[in-house]
Amino acid sequence: MVVEIVSVGTELLMGSILNTNAQHIARRLAHMGLDSYYQTVVGDNPERLRAALDVAFSRSDCVVTTGGLGPTKDDLTKEMLISYFGCTPTEDAAVLHRLEARAARRGTVLTESMRKQAMVPAGATVLQNDHGTAPGVIIEKDGRACIMLPGPPKEMVPMFDTACEIFLRGKSDKVFVSMNIKLYTMEEKGIAVGESPVADRLGSLVDGENPSVATYAKADGVLVRVTAAAPTRAEADVLLAPTLAAAKSAIGEEYIRYVEED
Repeated sequence: MVVEIVSVGTELLMGSILNTNAQHIARRLAHMGLDSYYQTVVGDNPERLRAALDVAFSRSDCVVTTGGLGPTKDDLTKEMLISYFGCTPTEDAAVLHRLEARAARRGTVLTESMRKQAMVPAGATVLQNDHGTAPGVIIEKDGRACIMLPGPPKEMVPMFDTACEIFLRGKSDKVFVSMNIKLYTMEEKGIAVGESPVADRLGSLVDGENPSVATYAKADGVLVRVTAAAPTRAEADVLLAPTLAAAKSAIGEEYIRYVEED
């Protein structure tokens, strides 16, 4: 399965906030062995969101959206997706109960704008929100799927992990295992090895596809990631071990601060 990430929010386009949601989703997709080739950021505009979905579904089987599920007027993602898939909107009783209970605890009346969050596509899988008000939704129709998630990371992360367990994990036939080799910095050991010299030491190892070896220049030094993919975790571990050992030997143990699973 090919999955594309579409992040919705004008604040993302303006650079007001960092898109940590896409980073988290991309990392989880990779670990599950699901391919993801593109990420898109689009503002809170229904026409542009529809255009972004057209492009995304032309090259992927599933789209994960974040943002635009809240109670305000510019939260239009769910309404747009209901229209896009030709679904019938329906009020989810469990979500409505949660919203009413929340309003009661606060001693307030449930407003119509808050109540609209209980509206979901008929027949969809509803992801209850234990850290906020807007539920998530999984739609499957005509060979396409969309996972709609809220924008706040504290709500999105646990909800996406739930979506992984009930939907995405079963779509992959591969398991990815990654090990990180972290190198010492000048401040830590009086030595400094840049990304380019490390890549030179690794030589032909960086040309491998499975396992793959990649170097990254980080603010706190160089990181080398070795990743293997296989049908099972045990097979991936076996496949990864010799390449990991070769990478450590090529770099030199004296330059390695630690090795840990990603």
